[in-house]
Amino acid sequence: MTKRRSSLGFLGMFGRSGDLRELDTALRGADLHPALVPEGVKLAIVNLLKDHWPDEPPSDAYRSMAQLFAYCIAGPETFEQANGTERRLDAERRIEAALEAGDSFDAQIVLMALHAKLISAEVVEHYGLSAD
Repeated sequence: MTKRRSSLGFLGMFGRSGDLRELDTALRGADLHPALVPEGVKLAIVNLLKDHWPDEPPSDAYRSMAQLFAYCIAGPETFEQANGTERRLDAERRIEAALEAGDSFDAQIVLMALHAKLISAEVVEHYGLSAD
């Protein structure tokens, strides 16, 4: 079986691939406008999803990833205003678990936000994150 390829589209002639459209929808659902995330970062995220789930990501994978990514970018207060206390607490638990695990899917998402310089300074400071 050949792997699906992600496509940004070209001059309006070829549309965006389904995985990138699904990612954009998930980001909007987490109150993060997709235009705030560079296309290269989106492609990297989609590839992380494909690496983690080689056949096909489960139906909630994009939504779950977008929640964590949006928390990293927006910071706790802004994220909570848009998504609620329960989702903020869930994102914080996931970051703490990712820091303990070291190399997990969630850790890769946090690291992606950090390396792309999209992460909130408040999140960096609170968790003592650095890109060494």
